[in-house]
Amino acid sequence: MELAHYSDYAVRLVNTEEPARNKDSLTSVDAVRALFGASAQMARRVTDTDVTRFRNVRGRLRAVFEAADGGDHALAVDLLNSLLMEFPVSPQVSGHEYLDDEGRPNWHIHLADHPSNASAGYAAIASFGLAFHLTEHGPDRLGLCQAAPCRNAYLDTSTNRSRRYCSDRCATRANVAAYRARKRLEAEASGQSGRSADAAQDSRALSEL
Repeated sequence: MELAHYSDYAVRLVNTEEPARNKDSLTSVDAVRALFGASAQMARRVTDTDVTRFRNVRGRLRAVFEAADGGDHALAVDLLNSLLMEFPVSPQVSGHEYLDDEGRPNWHIHLADHPSNASAGYAAIASFGLAFHLTEHGPDRLGLCQAAPCRNAYLDTSTNRSRRYCSDRCATRANVAAYRARKRLEAEASGQSGRSADAAQDSRALSEL
């Protein structure tokens, strides 16, 4: 499994909340377990206590995205380093489940499950994955969707650092909103121009009396 995959853990957790819409889907044990995806072993360790713990980690991860999105890269790194120190990873060499065409193991680094509790394990993996992405691609590749009021987190993997939205749906919605705004401005400008022309015509008519 590539280390870049682990950065998705951070995005999934952050996006369980939409602060601007006052929405939070991280409200139960089942919702927390769904975050783990195929990692059933860690998911089985989730308890009611982990719901609160996950929300705490979520807020700290969102703060990293907010700092990076706002251009304060030093703060983003400091916040991420704080998470890495509190939730260290346990790397292992793995590969027996991934074989090449000749049946040989495809050796790779795997982040082992944290032994204490589910929230610490998830936080360690999410923080490390985010750190890997940041150091590989730069802190400016951590963003928050610009299609208000969304503000979902995303990882920019575009070749020209051009991503601004978390999904195609938000990009389309933002483009439609921008188009409608331009049309309103054009209509207002046209109306003002028409009123100015009418006023000038009335002025000329009065001067001829």
